Amino acid sequence: MLSIQGYYDGVAIKPLEKIEAKPNQRVIITIMDEFVEPVRTARKKGMRGVLAQYADPALREMEKDAWERAAVEKNGNT
Repeated sequence: MLSIQGYYDGVAIKPLEKIEAKPNQRVIITIMDEFVEPVRTARKKGMRGVLAQYADPALREMEKDAWERAAVEKNGNT
């Protein structure tokens, strides 16, 4: 038998330790009179906008037709 610590977050029981249990394995749950601060996981931040600090507004006008100019330079005006 294995004993681990955890807490109830109002919806589900959350373990504070790694559980090595198989699906459908029986468990015994004991409700204690003590309270713990819930473990908060760091929220993952998306990558959108992380490079905005490097953007140069002065170059935006040149970027609008950059591909067209590069194609003309490489292949000539066809």
